[in-house]
Amino acid sequence: MRVNRILLSSALVVVALVIQVSVLARLHLPGAVPDLLLLTVLGLALVYGHVGGALVGFGAGLLADLAPPADHAAGRYALVLCVIGYLAGLVKPETGQLKSATGPMVVVFAAAVGSTLLYAGVGALVGDTAARHVGLGSLLFTAALYDLLLAPFVVPGIMALARRAENDPLAESTSAAAKATDISSGWLSGGTGLKIGSQRNGLRVKAARARMARAGRIKGVKRL
Repeated sequence: MRVNRILLSSALVVVALVIQVSVLARLHLPGAVPDLLLLTVLGLALVYGHVGGALVGFGAGLLADLAPPADHAAGRYALVLCVIGYLAGLVKPETGQLKSATGPMVVVFAAAVGSTLLYAGVGALVGDTAARHVGLGSLLFTAALYDLLLAPFVVPGIMALARRAENDPLAESTSAAAKATDISSGWLSGGTGLKIGSQRNGLRVKAARARMARAGRIKGVKRL
């Protein structure tokens, strides 16, 4: 990944995790907790593609696994967000621009349901049966509902920031200046007025010398 992608993704993931742990988790809403970290991964994946989405998802999930008050096995949520980020990146628009909000909302709904199911499935494999006691149906409904309500305020902003970092106007100006320097140096080295003028001056000097030599020869012949 590029440096600007790594810096932006790291900052957004850390901010999303802090808000989710310190604010959203303390609202004590019924069912699931609004997953701001998931929405951040989705917004970045829709700009960076499947490879970038998988890398961002793995890093974000691993950070969430290690950050307190995590009470599950490390790597569990990293696997979930890695898969979700990869799949979300597959539907990245080719032009980079979204024609409507329907597509992202469908992606958010599928990601909310899929991440909940995958998280519960991985938990069942490692012996965590908390989802059964809470009720998987309630978790699926509330997770999809909260994420859909939160998505219009998060995903478009994340995508806008990611696109702006991808454009990198400073790098574009630097490359434009470098191209201008190359063009100017090539223009001068290829020869314009200066080189042509020097060639003309050289030809004139040579012609004058030739005339003087001919005149000297003619005078010598006449003297003889």
